[in-house]
Amino acid sequence: MKTKIVFMGTPDIACGMLQQLIDDDYEIVGVVSQPDKKVGRKQEIKMSEVKQLALKHQLDVFQPLSIKDDYQKIMEWKPDLIVTCAYGQFIPQEVLEYPPLGSINVHASLLPKLRGGAPIHWAIIHGHQETGISIMRMIQKMDAGAVMAQKKVSILADDTTGDVYEKLKTCGAELLHESIPKLIDETASFIEQDENAATFAYNISKEDEKINLDLDIHAIYNHIRGLIPFPVGYFYHDDKKIKLHKVRKKECAHHHQIGECCGIIDNGYAIAVNGGFILLDELQVEGKSKVDAKAFANAQGRAWLNSCMR
Repeated sequence: MKTKIVFMGTPDIACGMLQQLIDDDYEIVGVVSQPDKKVGRKQEIKMSEVKQLALKHQLDVFQPLSIKDDYQKIMEWKPDLIVTCAYGQFIPQEVLEYPPLGSINVHASLLPKLRGGAPIHWAIIHGHQETGISIMRMIQKMDAGAVMAQKKVSILADDTTGDVYEKLKTCGAELLHESIPKLIDETASFIEQDENAATFAYNISKEDEKINLDLDIHAIYNHIRGLIPFPVGYFYHDDKKIKLHKVRKKECAHHHQIGECCGIIDNGYAIAVNGGFILLDELQVEGKSKVDAKAFANAQGRAWLNSCMR
């Protein structure tokens, strides 16, 4: 008989895991995802990426507003195993303990480092050179369960969160493919995490999106690329928010003020910082469309020369 699995996840990265389970021909008895949301100015209803994939494969989808109060549907599916990835709610202990094979989570960091909801963003913001995927037992404490498998990926010097996201989506699917058979044949081993080594990667707040230009060039560059392509970092020019969609850095000495707009350098619109320039290749002034450096320099950027971002 096929192993019956309930999958729980919400964003695109979790789709890699769900697709792997489908490809591996497990019996997906149900999929749990966050409720549909209203988005944009028109407040259009948007389904999660996991729900969209589940419906494409004609899988049963359950979207409780609060799973701690509404989880009986999961029990009715009678799963042998629960697999989660970036679901977005704390799951009741009764649910986690129900399946005979237990409940496992696919987490986008090398636990115990970077527990929490934004491990990819913070790995880049903190300047890490590697991260990875961990598969662990689900327990009530956030991302603290015993680990059964890990796989590393490198973070290159110019990688954005989007780049690492795609690496980990593939890496996680591969690791899940290798790991579930070990659970089924009872050859899996679990190692408890070292609580003393735990670090945290909480969800990105609105305050975290503001770039501090008083930091050195490396910290600024890491912060910006850690927020690309979402939620996107920004700084201000006067009262206008400037969103930073694509940037590079140029390390060199200069005599400009911190935050000064210096025009085109190496084909990017240059902002002076401690240790060099942040080169804006693609940016967006509040209330306007996204533009490249040359278009900006020939328009609003010309008027801003020698003034300062903040």
